[in-house]
This record gives sequence, structure tokens and C-alpha cells, in this order.
Amino acid sequence: MEKRPTGLILTLPLCLFEMNLKHTIIHESLKLFSLKGFLSTSIDDIMKAANSSKGGLYNHFSSKEELFYAVLSEARKIWREKTLYNLDRTDKPIEKLIRLLKNYRDRYLKDADDFPGGCIFVTLSVELDDQRPHLARELNKGYARLKAMIRRFLDQAQQAGQLSDAIDTQALTEMIFSGMLGASVIYGMDKSRAGLDRTINSLIEHVRTLAV
Repeated sequence: MEKRPTGLILTLPLCLFEMNLKHTIIHESLKLFSLKGFLSTSIDDIMKAANSSKGGLYNHFSSKEELFYAVLSEARKIWREKTLYNLDRTDKPIEKLIRLLKNYRDRYLKDADDFPGGCIFVTLSVELDDQRPHLARELNKGYARLKAMIRRFLDQAQQAGQLSDAIDTQALTEMIFSGMLGASVIYGMDKSRAGLDRTINSLIEHVRTLAV
């Protein structure tokens, strides 16, 4: 009679439990950081939200700062999934930019399940700029990539004849980027979807009026 691999059967559920616990800790921390920031969220807050013991938490993360990087990685993954959704459905750079703005408004900023406090990157940037500059620098890398993406779409649109050669794409990039961040800050404070719609719609309309 063939023997069953009992050790594997007993170990597998435990492995799955540990993986689920790690994911739960990251996701609950993500929500807490969005609401309260990194410094104002305590380990006790995280343990309570994740229904974890201190040993369970430190079994996966050696420090709160290590947890920060895991949360940042998860936040970036969600941002990409939400904001870059269906951008490949069009070949027109201007339409890619407009779809980016709509996704940012509707799929990312309004995602109260993952980010109940609003844009986690804005919340953390404001909090950490002076207190933890090395962590703030990590956040700034994401802002730099977003700016580069906007600039790339605008430059491609100009090369394709969708924008006039007279338009300064660098200046327009800064305006759109600032508008997106401004919308994030205001929405994080008042949670007004109507106000958010107006702000992002104004950016979209400005881009449309510039398109040839």
C-alpha cells in the first residue's frame, strides 16, 4: 500500500496560512497608511487590523520600515493595474493620456477599498518629507516615472502631429502632473467625487483643446 506524504499534507495549509497572513498584514497596512500615514500608524494598529500577533507580524517583517517597502510595492502594483488599465487599446498618444487621467480619477482615486484615505503616495510624501527623507525619496521615484510617462505621451503626440510643435511639452507635463497631485490632495481632504470629477475633467478638456 502506497504511503501518503503526510508531512506535505500537514505543512501545506500552514504555508498557505502564512502567505495569507503576510498578504493581510500588507493590505491592512496599506489601508492604514492611506488613512493615517506611516508614522501615525502603530504596530498595535496593524496587528489589530490584520488580526495578528506581534510574533506573526515580525515573522514576516523584521521592522516597520521593511513593511513600508512591502506596502509601497503593493501600492505601486495596484496603481499600475488601476491607472494603466486598457491604455494599450489605443495607438493614439493623446487618447492614452486621456485614458490615463480617467483611470486615475475613476479607478485609482475612487478606490476606497484599497485606499480609504485617498492617494497613499500623497499622504506618505507629505508626512515623510522631513521625518524620513530616505523613504520620501523612494516615493519621489514614482512621481518621476509618472512625469516621464506623461511627457512621453505628449512628445509622441507632437511627433504624430496630434499636438502643435509650438507647445512646450515639458511645461504641459508639469501642469498636468501638478493638476493630478492637486486633485489627489483635495480629494483626500473632502472626498468630494463631484469636485474630483471637475478637476480631472478640466485637465482632460485642456488636453483635448490642444490636440490638433
